[in-house]
Amino acid sequence: MKIRRLETFHTPFVGFVRVTTDSGDHGWGQVSTYNSDITCEVFHRQIAPHALGSDAMDHGDTLNLINEREHKFPGSYLRRATTGLDTALWDLRGRLAGKPVVSLLGGTPGPLRAYASSMKRDITPQAERDRFLRLRDEKGFTAFKWRVGAECGRDRDEWPGRTEQIVPLVARALGDGTDKLVDANSCYSPARAIEVGRMLEAEGIGHYEEPCPYWEFDQTRAVREALTLDITGGEQDCEFTAWKTMIDTRVVDIVQPDVMYLGGMSRTLEVCRMAETAGLPVTPHAANLSLVTMCTMHLLRAIPNAGKYLELSIEGDDYYPWQDGLFLGDPYRVEGGHVTVPDAPGWGVEINPAWLERATRRVSEVAG
Repeated sequence: MKIRRLETFHTPFVGFVRVTTDSGDHGWGQVSTYNSDITCEVFHRQIAPHALGSDAMDHGDTLNLINEREHKFPGSYLRRATTGLDTALWDLRGRLAGKPVVSLLGGTPGPLRAYASSMKRDITPQAERDRFLRLRDEKGFTAFKWRVGAECGRDRDEWPGRTEQIVPLVARALGDGTDKLVDANSCYSPARAIEVGRMLEAEGIGHYEEPCPYWEFDQTRAVREALTLDITGGEQDCEFTAWKTMIDTRVVDIVQPDVMYLGGMSRTLEVCRMAETAGLPVTPHAANLSLVTMCTMHLLRAIPNAGKYLELSIEGDDYYPWQDGLFLGDPYRVEGGHVTVPDAPGWGVEINPAWLERATRRVSEVAG
C-alpha cells in the first residue's frame, strides 16, 4: 500500500494533513501548531517528495530517509512538518485495523488522569486561584499547574512580586491532597531558580518545569541537584542528540517531549524508550486542544513509564480562538478529573468539515 496523495489544510495557527493511499484509504494527522502555514510549506517542499510512493504501512524507514535527504535542515520546522506525515499514517493504520492508535502501541483505551494546565501569565493570583477552585469543584481535577516568572524572562517576573504572591496563595487554597505544579518557561538563572524552588518546596509543590533557559543543560542540572522537588523539561527539544545528553547526564527528573514539536509519535516513542532505560518517567507537553493532546492521550495509555497525568489546557476559545470548531463533538470532556482515550479507530476524533472548508488547502500527489 503506497502513499498516493498528501493534502494540508491550514491557517497560520494549525494545519491538518490527510494522507491517501493507492487503495483509496486515508488517515488524518497534524503538523505542529503556530506558524503552521510556514510548516505546511516545509511539508510540501521537504517531506512530501520523499513520502509519496513510499510504504504507508511501514513508515519508519521513510522517516529516516527524510532525515538523511534533508540533513542540511535539522531542527524545529522539519520536525514540526514531519509530525503531519507521521500522525496521519498512525491514524491510517488504526483505521485499517479497526483499532485505536493506543491499541497499536500496546495499550488500551480508557480513562486518563489530567492536570488542569493554565497558560496565562497576565492573570492575577486571585483570579487564578478562583478558577482553579471552580474547576476542582466542577470537573474534579486533582492536579493543577500555573505559571511563575516571565517567559525567557532573564530573572524578571511578569510583574514585580507576582511569583511570591501567586505561589503561596494558590498552593494553600488547593491544600493537601492536590498535586501542584509550576512552569517557569526558561525564566531564571540557576541562583534565582534555586531561590524560587525552595519557596516551591515549602509550599508543597512537586513539579518545577523548565526553571532555566531550556538550552542550558548545565544550569538546569545544577538546579535539580540543589532541590528535592522534581525538575522537569524537554518540550522544546526536537533532536535526539539533545535528548541523549539530557537523559544520559540526568538534567531533569521527568522528561516532557511534545509529540508535535519532536516529529510525531514514532520519534516520541524513541525518546520514551530512552527515558525508560534511564528510569525516568514521561509527562509530555500538550499545551493546547488541537490534535497534540489526543496523540498524547494515546501515548500515555501505552508506555510503561508514563507519568502521573496528562497536561490538559484549561484555556478556551477566548484565549486560543483558533481552537474553535476544530473537531466534531467534545473529545476532551473531563469527568472526575479524567479524560477518556476513545476506542474508535485511529485517533478517534473527526475533524470538522466546516473548518476544513475555511482552511487553505494544498495538494502533493504522485504524478499520473
